[in-house]
Amino acid sequence: MTISPQEEVLLEAFRRLPPNAAVELSSLAQRLASVAPGTAIDWSDSWSDADLREFTAASLRRLEIEEEEDPR
Repeated sequence: MTISPQEEVLLEAFRRLPPNAAVELSSLAQRLASVAPGTAIDWSDSWSDADLREFTAASLRRLEIEEEEDPR
């Protein structure tokens, strides 16, 4: 079996992990693969306006909760 240079980099990074972390990462990858097999993943690093609004709103809610829990 031939692997691509990108796959080789991934394998090398995986091999450097402690054994328990490698098992955990492998399990996570298997769970992610089973969530939506055949689904295309958008790997772009840009966020839509809706993504930014949702993130900002969630951040503000989290900040409000933290401030309520820790009155100074």
